[in-house]
Amino acid sequence: MPKIKITLPDGSVREYKKGITAGDIAFDIGKKLGEDALIARINGKLKDLFIPINEDSALQIITYKDKEGIEVFRHSTAHLLAHAVVELFPEAKPTIGPAVEEGFYYDFGVVYHFTPEDLVKIEQRMHEIVKKDCKVERIDMTESDAKRIFRSNKYKIELVEEFHKAKMPISAYRQGNFIDLCRGPHIADIGKINAFKLTKVAAAYWRSDPKNDQLQRIYGISFPEKGMLDAHLKQIEEAEKRDHRKLGKELEWFNFFEDSPGAPFFYPKGTIIYNQLINFIREEYKKRGYDEVVTPLLYEKSLWVTSGHWEHFQEHMFILESEGKEYALKPMNCPSHVLIYKTKSRSYRDLPYRIADFASLHRNELSGVLSGLTRVRKMSQDDAHIFITPEQIEEEIFRVLDFTNYIYKEVFDFEYSVELSTRPEKFMGNINDWNKAEEALKKALEKKEIKYEIKSGEGAFYGPKVDYHIKDAIGRSWQLATIQLDFQLPERFDATYVGADNSKHIVVMIHRALLGSIERFIGILVEHYAGRLPLWLAPAQARILTVADRFESYANKVKEKFEKNNLRIEADFRAESVGYKVREAQAQKIPLILTVGEKEEKNGTVALRTLDNKVYFDVKIDDLLKKAVKNIEERKVRFEL
Repeated sequence: MPKIKITLPDGSVREYKKGITAGDIAFDIGKKLGEDALIARINGKLKDLFIPINEDSALQIITYKDKEGIEVFRHSTAHLLAHAVVELFPEAKPTIGPAVEEGFYYDFGVVYHFTPEDLVKIEQRMHEIVKKDCKVERIDMTESDAKRIFRSNKYKIELVEEFHKAKMPISAYRQGNFIDLCRGPHIADIGKINAFKLTKVAAAYWRSDPKNDQLQRIYGISFPEKGMLDAHLKQIEEAEKRDHRKLGKELEWFNFFEDSPGAPFFYPKGTIIYNQLINFIREEYKKRGYDEVVTPLLYEKSLWVTSGHWEHFQEHMFILESEGKEYALKPMNCPSHVLIYKTKSRSYRDLPYRIADFASLHRNELSGVLSGLTRVRKMSQDDAHIFITPEQIEEEIFRVLDFTNYIYKEVFDFEYSVELSTRPEKFMGNINDWNKAEEALKKALEKKEIKYEIKSGEGAFYGPKVDYHIKDAIGRSWQLATIQLDFQLPERFDATYVGADNSKHIVVMIHRALLGSIERFIGILVEHYAGRLPLWLAPAQARILTVADRFESYANKVKEKFEKNNLRIEADFRAESVGYKVREAQAQKIPLILTVGEKEEKNGTVALRTLDNKVYFDVKIDDLLKKAVKNIEERKVRFEL
């Protein structure tokens, strides 16, 4: 039988019989890899493990340790959920069931409203199906085949017609007696789904359009091991206590209204947090050679056609019409910054040219994935674009990497990991430029001795990128900073500079957002610190309490001293017990709680309670102010007396 060559990620090459599957190769490499394998990447495309390989190929085995593995595992669990639902509720019509950041969901067309008790029954049926150890089978089909199989499900018929019209392949996956329309890939054996939990039920609209049918959405989470599920459920319990949506409302920092879904409302106290973060970045911009600009939110279609967003990003854009022309709210700042760059002829001596922008951005996220501040439709970023010559790439990437490390490590003391995402399947420009950009980012990371993982095929459509993932206080990972190297956008806009040779050259562009979305960053900070923000960020940095009314005059003098030093201080002179007022200040997450009574007035001191619940007596006011001001100026995470 003819042999084929399989190239593995480490560059090694193995020979196998033609028609071997990725699953068989995984076991040949090692028993553990074979058992952990979920899907494969074959020549850059994600495929089922059971698909025969008939030609020389590059192969990567994907497990639950990979992002793609997690997504496919959860999507396969969504199919398992649908399987159980239609067995228990035959009248339910499955629609779509994607993996999402927090797990997976599946929407059902059904008149009946699922209850928490139903979730228990569905979960039990899912376990029963798993025990049957059903093998998964892919079925490629024609439009007529698909319409025949799904003839009783109008939602699937609508999808089939769309796929056919778009000339997309139509396929389904069968497990036991259940079959579902799906492009795949899927795990080959649902017996691998060892641990899962259905978490909640919600209402949703078909295709996220209120004009369409209302559906029932069931959410869940799944893992290959029970221990992972137990740890996750414990994490969820802790996360619920820290939920920024709950704390934001309780502390009157921010809130959300259905009148503008996905767009947070920041109250006065929350706006202080927002502005403090922006002020911090602005101060750093002054030190690092950035100029801030203000740009419009609405642009005519032609700009987005030139930039490539109309082709590659249109589904995420809010589009409107005026006077017969199409416009879109900007989802990102890059094209507007290129317009500014092009307003005059630039010399190589003018570069690097760094411009920053806090403009509002709008992205048309599906309602089902909106999640407080961490997944929004309206946001602002600490966004900047740097225009450079090819010779300046390395040094400028170094500067951005150092800036990022300063923010994450020195200011917020986050643990972080780094990923390099390479050319996606659907990309813009020529491969040579992509290869140069990817190699430049690799070299910069390696020279800075920054460990990184490669995420093959996950770059932006215009360039590869470096993404930073921070780990929060309860072990969750959040993607924040992104640094992208782009040869494509400047070329499409004919953005040039005059080189030392007096000839015009296409400029190179770095896209970077280090906090990322300001809204998302605040949501993560609130949960990371459980609302107990560092002194410099806290909306109210101190609150002074009186033991009795007669100490109010002294308390006001202390308050005035704090205010003269630009500290945000509140007063609580109510005729309540000190214990009650302390507990209320703690509930409001006030970093410095000052108490004054007879002894403090006599000695010119205060009693101090900090966020870590330590109490200090006879604290001299000037000493406290000196340390507080220094802590704020240095933007320390913790306050120490």
